[in-house]
Amino acid sequence: MDNSLQFLENGSVTSVPGMKAAGVTAGFKKSGAPDFALVFSETPANFTGVFTSCTFAAAPVLLDREKVLRGGFLRAFAINSGNANACTGETGLANARRSCEIAAKALGISADEVAVASTGRIGVQMPMELIERGIALAVPALSHDGGAAASRAIMTTDTLPKAAAVQITLGGKKITIGAMTKGAGMIDPKLTAPHATMLCCIATDVKAENAVLAEMLQPCAEDSFNRITVDGDMSTNDTVILMANGVSGYELKRNTPEFEQFRAALLAVMQDLARRMVMDGEGSTKFVTVKVIHAASRADAKLAAEAVGNSLLCKTAWFGNDPNWGRVVAALGYSGALLDPDKCDVYFDDTAVVRNGGDAGVPESDLVPIVSKSAFVITCDLRDGDASHRVWTSDISHEYVNINADYHT
Repeated sequence: MDNSLQFLENGSVTSVPGMKAAGVTAGFKKSGAPDFALVFSETPANFTGVFTSCTFAAAPVLLDREKVLRGGFLRAFAINSGNANACTGETGLANARRSCEIAAKALGISADEVAVASTGRIGVQMPMELIERGIALAVPALSHDGGAAASRAIMTTDTLPKAAAVQITLGGKKITIGAMTKGAGMIDPKLTAPHATMLCCIATDVKAENAVLAEMLQPCAEDSFNRITVDGDMSTNDTVILMANGVSGYELKRNTPEFEQFRAALLAVMQDLARRMVMDGEGSTKFVTVKVIHAASRADAKLAAEAVGNSLLCKTAWFGNDPNWGRVVAALGYSGALLDPDKCDVYFDDTAVVRNGGDAGVPESDLVPIVSKSAFVITCDLRDGDASHRVWTSDISHEYVNINADYHT
């Protein structure tokens, strides 16, 4: 990471010059908690996005995907929490478009310049009177320090808001990247470029063409949000929108050292938020890094890492502080990855628990302290090539069941 990169204290999407935001209570949540956020760029912003690859993509995803493919500029991003507007057919799509129109009229901009995102219950038509109320409250509340309020308003089962910002220097100019995200359950994103939920809004004051932004967002998503899993369930609504308002006056160009420096900063923000999503996973008590190394191919490494990271038997063992490595090798074995079981080694942190596919002979009493920690690493060395993959995951606790058993009602 470049030494000039600096995380800002209490950073958010409004740490970026020229950005405003608000978080208000529109009435989507029975609790009366904030449930509608609006992010606004004072100048037209270039933009791009990546979205869920779920076939049952929600109406806002379908609409935003169209806008990314069409190009142009973005000025506003409206997000509601409490209704997913997914599996709602043509009516849902019309309501998503209507939401853009309502926001555009209130802001004095074009509906084409508004993106929308939703999170919450699937299969329920959007109560448009609540959208109207949210916009009516949010527009006058927009402020240059509204990022914190906006990040709280997009939460569902999250216990903490998640926002971050970094600054770097490019061409002698100070550049800021700020972002907010939400997500604690239904988390196993597979975000693709145009093509309860993770939603992310990222803003920066660099100037860059839409195609340049797209070129860096997809690989950054692949190495951040696409590397996390809480429960193995992909949402219908996963959305990441990146806006670049150009206020700094510095234009980002491909094939330059500054391009790579900016991409590293963007990845740092996205990885920070991705890790925090896992740490705030519904009822989670453990943050577990699963690394697969020396695999025959990247595809094999990914299959193996995701199998371990999503294994309910592994995740419940971690919750119970049980160093049951048998569940890890079983997951490797059914993952579909090409591997020779007689070559595989497995480590809990730096301690070998499996050698050549069998027990490494470490007493269980020596392993319990490792898996009892709030964070540890499981490394699976397939000893069959040069490819690797990493997944950030969590345990599954009693509280996860309680939260998701009660969520619908």
